[in-house]
Amino acid sequence: MVLATSVAAMFAATNPGMAQTKLKWAHVYETSEPFHTASVWAAQEIGKRTNGRYAVDVYPASQLGKEADINQGLSLGSVDIIISGSSFAAKSFPPIGVTYYPYTFRDSDHLLAYTKSDIFKELAKGYEDKSGHHIVAVTYYGVRQTSSNKPIKTCADLKGLKMRVPDVPAYLAMPRACGANTAPIAFAEVYLALQNGTVEAQENPLTTIEAKKFYEVQKHIVLTGHIVDHLNTVVAGALWKKLSDEDKKIFTDVAQEAAAKATAEIKQNEAKLVAFFKEKGLTVTEVDKNEFRDTVLKNVTFETFGYRKADWERIQDVK
Repeated sequence: MVLATSVAAMFAATNPGMAQTKLKWAHVYETSEPFHTASVWAAQEIGKRTNGRYAVDVYPASQLGKEADINQGLSLGSVDIIISGSSFAAKSFPPIGVTYYPYTFRDSDHLLAYTKSDIFKELAKGYEDKSGHHIVAVTYYGVRQTSSNKPIKTCADLKGLKMRVPDVPAYLAMPRACGANTAPIAFAEVYLALQNGTVEAQENPLTTIEAKKFYEVQKHIVLTGHIVDHLNTVVAGALWKKLSDEDKKIFTDVAQEAAAKATAEIKQNEAKLVAFFKEKGLTVTEVDKNEFRDTVLKNVTFETFGYRKADWERIQDVK
């Protein structure tokens, strides 16, 4: 367990009459990843800025459960703050998952512009109205690419390929539109599944492929660029309702500053990784993204996922 409360504990020690609230912040990422280091920084900052009234422990690498578990934990009271994708938020409010529809965002700048837009505010409110939980920040996760043990140059090359994809409709859209046989293996178990041949391929941002060492058990990196991905920092509704307006601002400011730190690091790391994978002996292949995009748009409808095409169109117009 990684604890991030030394500063909060110090404040509590110097203010012995002050009541201290302990909080659990959970995610599924490795301790080396920016999502974790930024979370630890945020935990310390919350302690500082609230004069030790809140002590936040950060639990990385699925210590408190898989991603579905920690999302459920927000309602069960087993976690207070999580970092998780909109694909999981969409299980409570499907329209927010439209951001995971393949080829929705042009690049990271388009994604970040969306997070400041009216359409984002409307979708986040819809999620809060349905789930009770509050999104305080968004972090760029990276552009999702494909890794495989067989060469892939076109969408048709995925036909029949055994591919690990999260069990979330939007993630399944591109592989299934191209004919892959998808398998919903838990994130923590992907390396072993690739190693023993349970699956032949998977998809994730380059930074995740590097952090989880998937490149050790794959031969090809295929730059499908099918989803510009992101993570939400979500505060449990029970906690959010208890916070004063001043503390809500502190939690929001800190989460957004942490998200900006992680985003900058992810963008920097992502830019270096094509060369890294080539050095490791993998073949890196550029593909015609328009060919993949056209196949997806032809074979998958928004209604399949509970998305609203009007939302997708509004996101296209965000500058």
